[in-house]
Order: sequence, then C-alpha cells, then structure tokens
Amino acid sequence: METNPIIKVLVVEDEPEIREWLRMILSNSEITECIACFADAETCLEYYHQYSPDIIIMDIHLPNMNGIDCLKRLKNQEAKPQFMMFTVFEEDNFVFDSLCAGANGYVLKNTSPERLIEAIVELYQGGSPMSTTIARKVINSFQRPARGNQEMNKLSQREQEILKLLAGGYRYKEIAMILFISVETVRTHIRNIYEKLQVQSRTDALNKVFPK
Repeated sequence: METNPIIKVLVVEDEPEIREWLRMILSNSEITECIACFADAETCLEYYHQYSPDIIIMDIHLPNMNGIDCLKRLKNQEAKPQFMMFTVFEEDNFVFDSLCAGANGYVLKNTSPERLIEAIVELYQGGSPMSTTIARKVINSFQRPARGNQEMNKLSQREQEILKLLAGGYRYKEIAMILFISVETVRTHIRNIYEKLQVQSRTDALNKVFPK
C-alpha cells in the first residue's frame, strides 16, 4: 500500500521557546519531520545547502538580516522549497512584502498546532495557506483602488484581476481555477502585463503598481 511522503521542514526562528515548540509539533506529527532549526538568517544561508527541505518556516523578525531578506536570498538558490512566513506581524507592509518576495503562505504565531500542520500539508500540496486575518487583508486590498492607478489603467480588467491575485501569492494554476481559464491563458495575460508595464518579473510588476 502506498504511503504518503514525510514532509521535510526547516525552521528559522530566533525565539528559543517558539523554536522548540515548532520542533516538538513537527516531530510529533506523522506527516512532518523537522530536519533543522536555525536561530538566524545568516546561519540558515550558510548551512542551507546541507539540507533539502520541502518547506521552510520563516520568522520575519530575526537578528541582523530579517526573514523577508533571507527569503529573497534563498529564492535565488537552485533548490525550490515552499516558504511559509510564521510571525506575529499582521501589518499590510509585512504581508505584501513577504508575498512579493516569494512567500507561499503566511501564518500567525497564534495558530494552533493542528492548524499549523494542516497549513504545512496545504502548502506542500500546492496551496497558499494564510491565517484568516491575513487572508482578509489580501481580499480587502483587491477591493481598494491601487495606488499606482496610472500604471494599473494600462491593463485590461482581466489583467488587473490576475495581477491582484499574483499579489495575493496565488500560483498560475490557482489563478486559472479561480478565473475559470486555462493555465496557458494565465501565462499569456502575464506576458502581456509585463510588456505593458515594461517589467521582467512579478516582483517588479507588483512594485510598480503597488508602490510602497
């Protein structure tokens, strides 16, 4: 009988109590394995190549380099794990900076152990888990006019919808499902968005339309 693979998780968290709490939860689950814990971004970047995590749980507030900047550095590595921000910060700038940097999920530290494991599984299966309050912020942002209206007005309504979903951390496949279009159509729209905005990447497009 086929068994489900164990999800390998690497943790970057500077608070010892929270780090051990995460290690215990991940180790006690039959679904996950904690393969390493680091207390700061610099150590993670130095020793990351020794591990092959499926998921990295990343705190934002770390000594010296913060978790968002660490995420950007790790995104340039050859291996491509999924990234879950695990933080106390609910402010819009932290949420959207994390998503623009490439975070696949955003979960608050008041999340229950059961929900955390569920979020890890969801992320591993291709989803974008977010705490309820964070998801609400993302949805509300779709309903507000973009500050970069002049740039946004260059795009068609469909292209605007897709760009906002990209800002919410959704993947091409998820966008296709939400909008009832094919993945190839999503790719075509995104190519058109990049051309109209004269950018080369999702991060550049989001920074141009949603300036800080």
